[in-house]
Amino acid sequence: MVIGVPDSGLDAALGYSRESGIPYGVGFIKNRYIGRTFIQPTQSQREKSVRIKLNALAHTVEGKRVILVDDSIVRGTTSARIVSLLREAGAKEVHMRLSSPPFIDVCYFGTDVSSKKNLIACQMSQEEIRKHIGADSLGYLSVEGIKKVAERPNCDYCVGCFTGEYPVPVPGEHGPSKFDKAISNEEKNNK
Repeated sequence: MVIGVPDSGLDAALGYSRESGIPYGVGFIKNRYIGRTFIQPTQSQREKSVRIKLNALAHTVEGKRVILVDDSIVRGTTSARIVSLLREAGAKEVHMRLSSPPFIDVCYFGTDVSSKKNLIACQMSQEEIRKHIGADSLGYLSVEGIKKVAERPNCDYCVGCFTGEYPVPVPGEHGPSKFDKAISNEEKNNK
């Protein structure tokens, strides 16, 4: 069975299902009040948010080999938790597929990742990531593959966070993200 991680992996999971001929199913119910967990400022906050963000549907995955599709792995917190949720719900195997290449560099144009130290693909090999998240296998879309996704507009787009090569000059070393810094009392009083 192919299932997507709500909401970021749903479209890619449906496409994977159609191309592979493997049935598509709904494997999770999502708590809509929890946002993107990878941007939480601390690991404990990210883990707490992931715990209440998704619930696996046992009747969908129990006893099945599951292909789990998501858009990316940034830190690995969400991926490890959802693989664990599927196993707890009775999935026999969990094979993780990502509709992007590994994030190996800072993104200046959309994904709020301010440092390579926050990227699991900069800290571990693909096999180490697979073991870390608890999946039976792990596969990424290639950089060439992601460029084919939007061929019709006949334009190029940035793949810098996947290659380290950006279409425009980017800043050198920069400080921590605004989300990584505590708000000082002076800043609180000025708001």
